Amino acid sequence: MLVKGQTVIQLFEAWCPKHIVAMPDDKIGLQLGTLQKEITGILTALDVTEEVVEEAIRIGANLIIAHHAIIFRPLAHIQTDTPAGRLYEKLIKHDIAVYIAHTNLDVADGGVNDMLADALGIQVKGHLEDVHTEKLKKLVVFVPESHHQRVLDALFQAGAGWIGNYSHCSFNIPGTGTFLPQEGAKPFIGQAGKLERAQEVRVETIVPESIERRVVQAMLKAHPYEEVAYDLYPMDLKGRTVGIGRFGTLPEPVTLEKFIGQVKRALDVPFVRVIGDPGQTVRKAAVLGGSGARYVRRAQFAGADVLVTGDIDYHTAHDALAAGMAIIDAGHNIEKIMKRGVADVLRAKLEVAGYSTPVTPSAVSTEVFQFM
Repeated sequence: MLVKGQTVIQLFEAWCPKHIVAMPDDKIGLQLGTLQKEITGILTALDVTEEVVEEAIRIGANLIIAHHAIIFRPLAHIQTDTPAGRLYEKLIKHDIAVYIAHTNLDVADGGVNDMLADALGIQVKGHLEDVHTEKLKKLVVFVPESHHQRVLDALFQAGAGWIGNYSHCSFNIPGTGTFLPQEGAKPFIGQAGKLERAQEVRVETIVPESIERRVVQAMLKAHPYEEVAYDLYPMDLKGRTVGIGRFGTLPEPVTLEKFIGQVKRALDVPFVRVIGDPGQTVRKAAVLGGSGARYVRRAQFAGADVLVTGDIDYHTAHDALAAGMAIIDAGHNIEKIMKRGVADVLRAKLEVAGYSTPVTPSAVSTEVFQFM
Protein backbone atom coordinates (compact mmCIF):
# COMPACT_ATOMS: atom_id res chain seq x y z
CA MET A 1 0.00 0.00 0.00
CA LEU A 2 1.36 3.42 -0.99
CA VAL A 3 1.62 6.10 1.68
CA LYS A 4 0.16 9.60 1.56
CA GLY A 5 2.57 12.51 1.59
CA GLN A 6 1.23 13.94 4.85
CA THR A 7 1.69 10.58 6.56
CA VAL A 8 5.33 10.41 5.43
CA ILE A 9 6.01 13.79 7.02
CA GLN A 10 4.12 12.92 10.21
CA LEU A 11 6.31 9.84 10.60
CA PHE A 12 9.44 11.81 9.77
CA GLU A 13 8.66 14.72 12.10
CA ALA A 14 7.96 12.32 14.95
CA TRP A 15 11.72 11.73 14.72
CA CYS A 16 12.89 15.21 13.63
CA PRO A 17 10.19 17.71 14.68
CA LYS A 18 10.47 21.21 13.25
CA HIS A 19 9.94 22.93 16.60
CA ILE A 20 13.21 21.68 18.15
CA VAL A 21 15.25 24.41 16.44
CA ALA A 22 14.81 28.16 16.47
CA MET A 23 17.28 29.29 13.81
CA PRO A 24 15.67 32.32 12.11
CA ASP A 25 17.22 31.62 8.71
CA ASP A 26 16.65 27.87 8.77
CA LYS A 27 14.55 26.58 5.90
CA ILE A 28 12.61 23.57 7.15
CA GLY A 29 9.50 21.94 5.75
CA LEU A 30 7.79 21.61 2.38
CA GLN A 31 9.42 23.99 -0.10
CA LEU A 32 7.83 22.94 -3.38
CA GLY A 33 4.91 20.82 -4.52
CA THR A 34 2.16 19.17 -2.52
CA LEU A 35 1.91 16.39 0.04
CA GLN A 36 -1.77 15.81 -0.74
CA LYS A 37 -1.06 12.78 -2.90
CA GLU A 38 0.08 9.18 -2.84
CA ILE A 39 3.84 8.85 -2.74
CA THR A 40 5.17 6.45 -5.35
CA GLY A 41 8.74 6.72 -4.14
CA ILE A 42 10.94 8.79 -1.81
CA LEU A 43 14.46 9.93 -2.66
CA THR A 44 16.73 11.14 0.17
CA ALA A 45 19.37 13.65 -0.92
CA LEU A 46 21.88 16.09 0.52
CA ASP A 47 21.25 18.70 -2.20
CA VAL A 48 18.60 19.00 -4.89
CA THR A 49 20.30 19.50 -8.24
CA GLU A 50 19.07 18.81 -11.77
CA GLU A 51 20.96 15.50 -11.68
CA VAL A 52 19.16 14.53 -8.45
CA VAL A 53 15.80 15.46 -9.98
CA GLU A 54 16.60 13.32 -13.04
CA GLU A 55 17.40 10.48 -10.65
CA ALA A 56 14.02 10.92 -8.93
CA ILE A 57 12.24 10.84 -12.29
CA ARG A 58 14.18 7.74 -13.34
CA ILE A 59 13.26 5.73 -10.21
CA GLY A 60 9.68 7.02 -10.04
CA ALA A 61 10.06 9.03 -6.82
CA ASN A 62 7.64 11.95 -6.40
CA LEU A 63 8.98 13.15 -3.03
CA ILE A 64 12.54 14.29 -2.30
CA ILE A 65 13.58 14.71 1.34
CA ALA A 66 16.76 16.80 1.30
CA HIS A 67 19.07 18.38 3.85
CA HIS A 68 19.85 21.63 2.02
CA ALA A 69 17.13 24.03 0.92
CA ILE A 70 16.36 24.83 -2.71
CA ILE A 71 14.79 28.20 -1.79
CA PHE A 72 16.88 30.36 0.55
CA ARG A 73 15.20 33.75 0.24
CA PRO A 74 11.90 35.16 -1.11
CA LEU A 75 11.63 34.74 -4.87
CA ALA A 76 11.13 37.84 -7.01
CA HIS A 77 10.46 35.72 -10.09
CA ILE A 78 10.85 32.25 -11.55
CA GLN A 79 12.54 32.46 -14.92
CA THR A 80 12.85 29.05 -16.51
CA ASP A 81 15.94 30.00 -18.53
CA THR A 82 17.97 30.30 -15.31
CA PRO A 83 19.47 27.32 -13.42
CA ALA A 84 17.14 27.74 -10.45
CA GLY A 85 14.13 28.31 -12.73
CA ARG A 86 14.88 25.18 -14.75
CA LEU A 87 15.12 23.18 -11.52
CA TYR A 88 11.76 24.40 -10.22
CA GLU A 89 10.15 23.88 -13.64
CA LYS A 90 11.36 20.28 -13.85
CA LEU A 91 10.15 19.51 -10.33
CA ILE A 92 6.72 21.01 -11.00
CA LYS A 93 6.30 19.37 -14.42
CA HIS A 94 7.02 15.95 -12.91
CA ASP A 95 4.92 16.59 -9.77
CA ILE A 96 7.89 16.05 -7.43
CA ALA A 97 7.56 17.58 -3.97
CA VAL A 98 10.63 18.76 -2.06
CA TYR A 99 10.73 18.66 1.73
CA ILE A 100 13.72 20.10 3.61
CA ALA A 101 15.03 18.81 6.94
CA HIS A 102 18.00 20.93 7.95
CA THR A 103 18.94 21.83 11.54
CA ASN A 104 16.15 19.67 12.95
CA LEU A 105 17.86 16.70 11.28
CA ASP A 106 21.25 17.87 12.58
CA VAL A 107 20.20 18.00 16.23
CA ALA A 108 17.71 15.13 16.46
CA ASP A 109 18.70 11.98 18.32
CA GLY A 110 20.04 9.68 15.62
CA GLY A 111 20.32 12.60 13.19
CA VAL A 112 23.25 13.83 11.11
CA ASN A 113 25.64 14.49 13.98
CA ASP A 114 24.93 11.15 15.61
CA MET A 115 25.40 9.46 12.23
CA LEU A 116 28.80 11.13 11.88
CA ALA A 117 29.80 10.28 15.45
CA ASP A 118 28.80 6.64 14.96
CA ALA A 119 30.76 6.42 11.72
CA LEU A 120 33.88 7.75 13.47
CA GLY A 121 33.51 5.50 16.50
CA ILE A 122 32.96 8.39 18.91
CA GLN A 123 31.26 7.27 22.12
CA VAL A 124 29.01 10.30 22.57
CA LYS A 125 28.95 12.06 25.94
CA GLY A 126 27.06 15.23 25.04
CA HIS A 127 26.24 18.11 22.67
CA LEU A 128 28.49 21.02 21.78
CA GLU A 129 25.52 23.33 22.34
CA ASP A 130 22.04 22.57 23.68
CA VAL A 131 19.32 24.13 21.52
CA HIS A 132 16.02 22.80 22.86
CA THR A 133 14.68 21.15 25.99
CA GLU A 134 11.32 19.42 25.75
CA LYS A 135 8.54 20.64 28.02
CA LEU A 136 6.57 17.91 29.72
CA LYS A 137 2.99 17.57 30.89
CA LYS A 138 1.27 15.03 33.09
CA LEU A 139 -1.81 13.37 31.62
CA VAL A 140 -4.42 11.92 33.97
CA VAL A 141 -7.33 9.93 32.54
CA PHE A 142 -10.03 7.77 34.13
CA VAL A 143 -10.66 4.48 32.30
CA PRO A 144 -13.10 1.62 32.95
CA GLU A 145 -11.26 -1.54 34.01
CA SER A 146 -12.37 -3.34 30.85
CA HIS A 147 -10.45 -0.88 28.64
CA HIS A 148 -7.52 -0.11 30.93
CA GLN A 149 -4.84 -1.96 28.93
CA ARG A 150 -6.25 -0.81 25.59
CA VAL A 151 -5.96 2.86 26.57
CA LEU A 152 -2.50 2.34 28.09
CA ASP A 153 -1.27 0.72 24.87
CA ALA A 154 -2.67 3.60 22.80
CA LEU A 155 -0.95 6.19 25.02
CA PHE A 156 2.42 4.46 24.83
CA GLN A 157 2.18 3.86 21.09
CA ALA A 158 1.49 7.57 20.57
CA GLY A 159 4.69 8.47 22.44
CA ALA A 160 3.60 9.03 26.04
CA GLY A 161 5.30 7.50 29.06
CA TRP A 162 8.98 8.29 28.44
CA ILE A 163 11.18 9.35 31.38
CA GLY A 164 14.84 9.48 30.31
CA ASN A 165 15.77 6.06 28.93
CA TYR A 166 12.64 4.41 30.36
CA SER A 167 9.50 3.91 28.29
CA HIS A 168 5.96 2.79 29.22
CA CYS A 169 6.06 4.77 32.48
CA SER A 170 2.67 5.18 34.19
CA PHE A 171 0.93 5.00 37.56
CA ASN A 172 -2.42 3.25 37.86
CA ILE A 173 -4.86 3.57 40.77
CA PRO A 174 -8.17 1.62 40.91
CA GLY A 175 -11.24 3.40 42.23
CA THR A 176 -14.91 4.13 41.75
CA GLY A 177 -16.18 6.71 39.31
CA THR A 178 -19.69 8.18 39.37
CA PHE A 179 -21.77 9.83 36.67
CA LEU A 180 -25.41 10.51 35.87
CA PRO A 181 -26.20 10.28 32.13
CA GLN A 182 -28.66 12.99 31.09
CA GLU A 183 -31.35 12.86 28.41
CA GLY A 184 -29.79 12.32 24.98
CA ALA A 185 -26.63 10.69 26.35
CA LYS A 186 -25.46 7.33 24.99
CA PRO A 187 -23.40 5.95 27.87
CA PHE A 188 -21.01 3.01 27.47
CA ILE A 189 -22.00 1.95 31.01
CA GLY A 190 -25.37 2.58 32.68
CA GLN A 191 -28.49 4.31 31.41
CA ALA A 192 -29.90 7.80 31.16
CA GLY A 193 -31.44 9.19 34.35
CA LYS A 194 -29.74 6.72 36.68
CA LEU A 195 -26.68 7.41 38.83
CA GLU A 196 -23.95 5.00 37.82
CA ARG A 197 -20.96 3.77 39.84
CA ALA A 198 -18.19 2.28 37.71
CA GLN A 199 -14.95 0.52 38.60
CA GLU A 200 -12.31 2.62 36.91
CA VAL A 201 -8.55 3.10 36.88
CA ARG A 202 -6.89 6.48 37.24
CA VAL A 203 -3.99 6.45 34.77
CA GLU A 204 -1.14 8.96 35.09
CA THR A 205 1.64 9.30 32.56
CA ILE A 206 4.11 11.80 31.08
CA VAL A 207 3.50 13.52 27.73
CA PRO A 208 5.99 15.71 25.82
CA GLU A 209 4.25 18.97 24.95
CA SER A 210 5.21 18.61 21.27
CA ILE A 211 3.08 15.45 20.87
CA GLU A 212 0.30 16.38 23.30
CA ARG A 213 -2.34 16.59 20.59
CA ARG A 214 -1.37 13.25 19.06
CA VAL A 215 -1.43 11.49 22.44
CA VAL A 216 -4.81 12.93 23.41
CA GLN A 217 -6.30 11.93 20.07
CA ALA A 218 -5.00 8.37 20.48
CA MET A 219 -6.39 8.22 24.01
CA LEU A 220 -9.83 9.46 22.95
CA LYS A 221 -9.95 6.95 20.09
CA ALA A 222 -9.14 4.02 22.41
CA HIS A 223 -11.41 5.14 25.25
CA PRO A 224 -14.96 3.73 25.23
CA TYR A 225 -16.70 6.65 26.97
CA GLU A 226 -18.78 9.19 25.10
CA GLU A 227 -17.30 11.93 27.31
CA VAL A 228 -13.78 11.21 28.57
CA ALA A 229 -12.66 12.67 31.90
CA TYR A 230 -8.99 13.65 31.67
CA ASP A 231 -6.60 16.41 32.80
CA LEU A 232 -3.31 17.81 31.51
CA TYR A 233 -0.96 19.50 33.98
CA PRO A 234 2.13 21.54 33.10
CA MET A 235 5.26 20.33 34.91
CA ASP A 236 8.53 21.93 36.02
CA LEU A 237 10.25 18.66 35.15
CA LYS A 238 12.04 18.95 31.80
CA GLY A 239 12.26 16.32 29.10
CA ARG A 240 15.02 15.39 26.70
CA THR A 241 17.45 18.01 25.42
CA VAL A 242 18.73 18.11 21.85
CA GLY A 243 21.72 20.04 20.62
CA ILE A 244 24.20 20.94 17.90
CA GLY A 245 27.28 18.77 17.45
CA ARG A 246 28.52 15.83 19.49
CA PHE A 247 31.58 15.12 21.63
CA GLY A 248 32.86 12.00 23.27
CA THR A 249 35.68 9.51 23.62
CA LEU A 250 37.36 7.21 21.13
CA PRO A 251 37.55 3.46 21.84
CA GLU A 252 41.31 3.88 22.31
CA PRO A 253 43.84 6.71 21.99
CA VAL A 254 45.30 7.20 18.51
CA THR A 255 47.57 9.70 16.84
CA LEU A 256 45.94 12.53 14.92
CA GLU A 257 47.49 11.08 11.76
CA LYS A 258 45.81 7.71 12.30
CA PHE A 259 42.50 9.37 13.15
CA ILE A 260 42.70 11.37 9.92
CA GLY A 261 42.85 8.09 8.03
CA GLN A 262 39.80 6.82 9.91
CA VAL A 263 37.90 10.00 9.04
CA LYS A 264 38.73 9.72 5.33
CA ARG A 265 37.63 6.08 5.18
CA ALA A 266 34.52 6.41 7.34
CA LEU A 267 33.21 9.56 5.66
CA ASP A 268 34.35 8.63 2.14
CA VAL A 269 36.44 11.73 1.44
CA PRO A 270 39.67 11.70 -0.60
CA PHE A 271 41.35 14.65 1.15
CA VAL A 272 40.99 16.68 4.33
CA ARG A 273 42.47 19.93 5.62
CA VAL A 274 44.17 19.57 9.00
CA ILE A 275 45.16 21.98 11.73
CA GLY A 276 47.44 20.46 14.38
CA ASP A 277 50.38 18.15 14.90
CA PRO A 278 49.85 14.78 13.13
CA GLY A 279 51.77 13.06 15.92
CA GLN A 280 49.65 14.34 18.81
CA THR A 281 47.49 11.89 20.73
CA VAL A 282 43.71 12.00 20.27
CA ARG A 283 41.56 10.58 23.08
CA LYS A 284 38.44 12.71 22.80
CA ALA A 285 36.84 14.00 19.61
CA ALA A 286 34.00 16.28 18.59
CA VAL A 287 32.06 16.33 15.35
CA LEU A 288 29.73 18.78 13.67
CA GLY A 289 28.32 18.58 10.16
CA GLY A 290 28.53 21.78 8.14
CA SER A 291 30.44 24.86 9.24
CA GLY A 292 31.99 24.37 12.68
CA ALA A 293 33.82 27.69 13.11
CA ARG A 294 31.48 28.87 15.89
CA TYR A 295 31.98 25.66 17.84
CA VAL A 296 35.76 25.28 18.03
CA ARG A 297 35.93 26.78 21.52
CA ARG A 298 32.96 24.72 22.67
CA ALA A 299 34.68 21.58 21.44
CA GLN A 300 37.84 22.51 23.31
CA PHE A 301 35.86 23.38 26.46
CA ALA A 302 34.21 19.94 26.23
CA GLY A 303 37.68 18.39 26.40
CA ALA A 304 37.97 17.34 22.75
CA ASP A 305 41.46 16.99 21.30
CA VAL A 306 40.12 17.35 17.74
CA LEU A 307 37.02 18.70 16.00
CA VAL A 308 35.88 17.04 12.77
CA THR A 309 33.80 19.45 10.70
CA GLY A 310 33.69 21.36 7.42
CA ASP A 311 34.17 24.90 6.12
CA ILE A 312 36.69 26.17 8.67
CA ASP A 313 37.90 29.65 7.73
CA TYR A 314 41.52 30.83 7.75
CA HIS A 315 41.36 33.01 10.86
CA THR A 316 39.48 30.41 12.91
CA ALA A 317 42.16 27.90 11.91
CA HIS A 318 44.90 30.22 13.19
CA ASP A 319 43.08 30.72 16.49
CA ALA A 320 42.63 26.97 16.91
CA LEU A 321 46.30 26.30 16.18
CA ALA A 322 47.38 28.90 18.75
CA ALA A 323 45.05 27.33 21.32
CA GLY A 324 46.42 23.83 20.68
CA MET A 325 43.13 22.56 19.23
CA ALA A 326 43.31 20.16 16.29
CA ILE A 327 40.74 20.42 13.50
CA ILE A 328 39.97 18.09 10.61
CA ASP A 329 38.08 19.99 7.92
CA ALA A 330 36.59 17.15 5.89
CA GLY A 331 34.31 19.40 3.84
CA HIS A 332 30.64 20.28 3.99
CA ASN A 333 29.78 17.30 1.83
CA ILE A 334 30.36 14.85 4.72
CA GLU A 335 26.70 15.48 5.52
CA LYS A 336 25.97 13.11 2.63
CA ILE A 337 25.89 10.47 5.35
CA MET A 338 22.27 11.53 5.92
CA LYS A 339 21.16 10.08 2.58
CA ARG A 340 21.43 6.47 3.67
CA GLY A 341 20.74 7.23 7.32
CA VAL A 342 17.43 8.97 6.66
CA ALA A 343 16.42 6.35 4.09
CA ASP A 344 17.02 3.54 6.61
CA VAL A 345 15.00 5.24 9.36
CA LEU A 346 12.12 6.23 7.12
CA ARG A 347 11.97 2.83 5.42
CA ALA A 348 11.69 1.13 8.81
CA LYS A 349 8.94 3.51 9.95
CA LEU A 350 6.93 2.91 6.77
CA GLU A 351 7.28 -0.86 7.04
CA VAL A 352 6.06 -0.85 10.66
CA ALA A 353 3.07 1.26 9.59
CA GLY A 354 2.27 -1.19 6.77
CA TYR A 355 3.28 0.91 3.75
CA SER A 356 5.21 -0.32 0.71
CA THR A 357 6.42 3.00 -0.76
CA PRO A 358 10.13 2.56 -1.61
CA VAL A 359 12.75 4.84 -0.03
CA THR A 360 16.02 5.29 -1.92
CA PRO A 361 19.19 7.17 -0.95
CA SER A 362 20.47 9.29 -3.83
CA ALA A 363 23.47 7.89 -5.66
CA VAL A 364 24.32 11.29 -7.16
CA SER A 365 27.41 13.05 -5.77
CA THR A 366 26.73 16.74 -5.13
CA GLU A 367 30.32 17.56 -4.07
CA VAL A 368 31.11 20.85 -5.83
CA PHE A 369 34.88 20.88 -5.25
CA GLN A 370 37.42 19.05 -7.38
CA PHE A 371 40.58 17.81 -5.72
CA MET A 372 43.55 18.30 -8.06
